[in-house]
Amino acid sequence: MTITIFHNPACGTSRNTLAMIRKSGEDPVIVEYLKTPPDRARLIELIEAMGIGARGLLREKGTPYAELDLGNAKWTDDELVDFMLAHPFLINRPIVETPKGTRLCRPSEEVLQILPNPQIGPFIKEDGELVVPASSPRR
Repeated sequence: MTITIFHNPACGTSRNTLAMIRKSGEDPVIVEYLKTPPDRARLIELIEAMGIGARGLLREKGTPYAELDLGNAKWTDDELVDFMLAHPFLINRPIVETPKGTRLCRPSEEVLQILPNPQIGPFIKEDGELVVPASSPRR
């Protein structure tokens, strides 16, 4: 079984998600999408698998979103994909694919919904937030 994470190591949410995947016993394929962005077909495949539309995958913070006027409803999904391909930092992260589904894992604990064997016991995010209390049942 293959789990893939589209990862940005500079992002705390992405690092937390990767740590949760590893704590579940999985060794995921890590795609540092800023270094190796997906091609058009792959990006569209991910958007469709998540069922969120291209606009749902756009990242605003710390990107050229405002300068490019991407909040304007005039842009089609195809045009938004073009912007993400030209500026991969516009792609929100982390995206995780597992045999149970594909999700934009914001917040990072969203990954627990699609992991084949989600971790049992506590997980503490980098910021100190407890995600899965020790008494939580296995999902």
